[in-house]
Amino acid sequence: MNTSYAEKEPARAEVDALAGATVLEFGTGWCGWCRAAQPLIAGALESHRDVRHLKVEDGPGRPLGRSYRVKLWPTLVFLKDGQELGRVVRPSSLDEVRQGLLRIDA
Repeated sequence: MNTSYAEKEPARAEVDALAGATVLEFGTGWCGWCRAAQPLIAGALESHRDVRHLKVEDGPGRPLGRSYRVKLWPTLVFLKDGQELGRVVRPSSLDEVRQGLLRIDA
């Protein structure tokens, strides 16, 4: 699991071209909601080690977050071969994150 948000975001075309299962996490290091969700995200990813986890710093004017219509942090977008199969906004339980992972890591 990645522990910090990448300031340099990938292009949307790069994300769309990713093969396999990916969790795209939008947030910031200073966001209280993001920090509170980290144990849930880490716990869920523990049993899905083959899933790619990309943490992207989001904010106004960030094209990747806008292309996914991210409004609140953290937002987890669950992708399979670049296609969105689910999302969780501000996860409040481990099960919420696990359900998203099950959609893409089957």
